[in-house]
Amino acid sequence: MASTVVSKGLPAVTKTALNPYAPVAKWILGTSGLVAGMVHVGGVTRLTHSGLSMTDWKPLGSLPPMNVAEWEDEFNRYKEFPEYQQRKSMTLDEFQYIYYWEWGHRMLGRFVGVCFAAPWAYFAMRGKIPPGYSNRMKLLFTMGGTQGLVGWWMVKSGLGEDRRGDRKEIRVSPYRLAAHLGMAFSTYSVLLWTGFGILQLPNDTAKDAATKLMELSKSLSKSAVSHAKKVRGGAIAVTGLTAITVVSGAFVAGNDAGNAYNTYPKMNDQWIPEEDMIDPDLVPVYRNAFENTAMVQWNHRVLGTSTAVSALALTSLGLFHPSARCALTPQVTRGLTLLGGVAVGQMSLGIATLLNYVPIGLAAAHQLGSLVVLSSGIYVVHSMRYVSPVVLRQIGSRVSTSATSSIGGGGGGAGIGVASKAMKKVF
Repeated sequence: MASTVVSKGLPAVTKTALNPYAPVAKWILGTSGLVAGMVHVGGVTRLTHSGLSMTDWKPLGSLPPMNVAEWEDEFNRYKEFPEYQQRKSMTLDEFQYIYYWEWGHRMLGRFVGVCFAAPWAYFAMRGKIPPGYSNRMKLLFTMGGTQGLVGWWMVKSGLGEDRRGDRKEIRVSPYRLAAHLGMAFSTYSVLLWTGFGILQLPNDTAKDAATKLMELSKSLSKSAVSHAKKVRGGAIAVTGLTAITVVSGAFVAGNDAGNAYNTYPKMNDQWIPEEDMIDPDLVPVYRNAFENTAMVQWNHRVLGTSTAVSALALTSLGLFHPSARCALTPQVTRGLTLLGGVAVGQMSLGIATLLNYVPIGLAAAHQLGSLVVLSSGIYVVHSMRYVSPVVLRQIGSRVSTSATSSIGGGGGGAGIGVASKAMKKVF
């Protein structure tokens, strides 16, 4: 019984004949792919210094300039802002290049919004949204709309009159850039988790989901449960560390910190460039962690290395432990293998980007790589819901209830109903 349950695990059911909600899951996962594409385009927009080329924001968007006169008007408008005062030698053709990147990024965001909202309305009207997911859809729609507002809030930080005196290259606030990227990654993560949940049969919020997870967990030996719990905890830690590393990468980008200390593993022959890591002009001192080039890059190096080493250690300890075969489902095994591999690959890509002075292609690939690492971590954590604290508590509660029932009679059937309600807390 145990080997059969574990060997099958919690597979995704993609055929509509077997899972009536499969089209909804595919739409959600497809939207997450569009968000990943938008993150990529946003990264290239930043790397090409295109983000400040559009100096206004219209919620519904607009067409780009359609003739030479309109392009001249748009270019003259751009010349009124601080960034052009540093460039000045830019030609109209060069302006068109950066303008199209920013315009494309903004319009792609609106396209993603339509690709979410229209199918949502369709599935909702036909009653195809799985029970329990209505609020999740509202949350995702709100997050998507907020992303546009955060993006404009970020851009405004580079357009203000207070930036005219900047001696360094004018760019958006690294804090606002981190908020914008963090919101995009958060939306992507919720989309991914939701899609994975709906592909399960029964899906995460179904009444019998609790029973299925408890059946899988109860089939494990005590040592197998112990090992699975440790792997799940490690996967949560690695995924969280990945998220922190992503945010630190936003500060590297926001400060152009990748264009300094282009050596590895040392930073210009020093493991820790202490003299450069504290700028007395940055007050209060904690601003150095977010605005000082040396400290920002050192933080990202340490976090990136820690993520790769932790992911590799988790994969090794998780898969080669004596209890692994009895504790881990095929989905978890595949997820751990992928997580360890992509984390090491992402670290290697980061090093290559640094040593080559941040070429656009490598830098954009490095940002996409962080999404792959995060996705792998989310997949592993989602696949291990069968040893989540709520599931294990409910198993203990049912055992206790059954014992009481056998002594006093009655009442044992309430356990399943309580478990079903409690399972909603897991998801």
